[in-house]
Amino acid sequence: MPRKRTQKEYFGEEQENAVLRFLETESEEERNKIFNEYLEEPLTIMVESIIRRYKLYRKGFTFGDQHTDTMSFLMTKTAKFDPSLNHKAYSYFGTICKNYLMGSIQKDAKDFNRTVSYEDISSSIEENTEFTYVIDSVPIDHKEIITELLKRLEEFISNEKMNENEQKLGYALIEIFTNFDQIFQIGDGNKFNKNLILLSIREMTSLSTKEIRVAMKKYKKIYDKVLVKFIN
Repeated sequence: MPRKRTQKEYFGEEQENAVLRFLETESEEERNKIFNEYLEEPLTIMVESIIRRYKLYRKGFTFGDQHTDTMSFLMTKTAKFDPSLNHKAYSYFGTICKNYLMGSIQKDAKDFNRTVSYEDISSSIEENTEFTYVIDSVPIDHKEIITELLKRLEEFISNEKMNENEQKLGYALIEIFTNFDQIFQIGDGNKFNKNLILLSIREMTSLSTKEIRVAMKKYKKIYDKVLVKFIN
C-alpha cells in the first residue's frame, strides 16, 4: 500500500528524495519498495489532477483506464530522470504526463477539435507565430538538432550574463528539450504544440506570458544559429 501522506503538498521534498534513492539503488526489490511507499500515491494524484484540470480525456477510454495507461507510461520514464540537471522531479513528471496525454489524444483522433482551456492564455497568444515552432521541411535529423541545441543552451547559460527571468527560461528549455522524444509526439506533422509548451514553461518558471516572450528573444538567436548550421 502507498505510504499515507502527512504533509499538505502531495509531491514535496520527501518525494524528491525518494526519487533520488530510486535512481541510486540497483536493487529491483528496493526500487519497487520506494515506488510503492513514496511515489505511487503522489504520482496517482498528479495524473488525476492533470487529466481533470486540463480536460485531457481520451475518446473511448474510461477515466480509470486512461489513468492506468498514463501511470504505466510514467513508470517507464522514472529511471530516465536526470538529477544532475538540477531540476525538480515534480516538474519532470508533470511535463512527461502532460505531453503523453496530449500526444495520446492526437494519436487517437487526428481530427481532434477539442479546445483545451489554459487559464489566461488568450486566443491572440495561441495564434501568435512567436510561439509556433516548426521544423523546416528539409532532410534534417531532429535528434541531432536537439542534441546540438541542448549543448549550446548549457554553454550559453554558463557563460552568458543574463537576468533572473532569462536564467529561469533557460533551465526550463533544457528540461523540455531533454524530453524531446515526448514533445515530438504532440505535434501533428512537424509542428510543435505551442500551447502545451508555453504552459509547461509557465509552470516551471512561474513567469507570465509577457515575461517569457521578452526572455525568449535571447534564446531565439541560438536556435537560428543551430538551424542554419544543419541546413548548410
